[in-house]
Amino acid sequence: MPDENTSLKDLRELVAAFVAEREWERFHTPKNLAMSIAIEAAELMELFQWRGGEEPLGDAERREVQYELADVVIYCLAMANAVGIDLADAVREKIGLNARKYPADRYRGRYRIGG
Repeated sequence: MPDENTSLKDLRELVAAFVAEREWERFHTPKNLAMSIAIEAAELMELFQWRGGEEPLGDAERREVQYELADVVIYCLAMANAVGIDLADAVREKIGLNARKYPADRYRGRYRIGG
């Protein structure tokens, strides 16, 4: 199921089915899911903790990154399911807010003005 053939809806349904099969809905509170997202993001960050900035990933390292990134996305999808947020709408809206906050003509090639 490559990205170009998979929708957010497909992934949300996959996560929801996985959770339902295990009867885990009662554990999927916003607090628990927010904590799980942070924990998995920290595990992803840990993979890069002592690496130089430009070192390429080997196959085994890339696989570890893939799994930790998947964990983050799975918990984000579970959070969206739990609180009823349409992720496509949320991302579009947030990108629009970011575009107004960081106009390309002022921030192109820099992360802050004057920097």
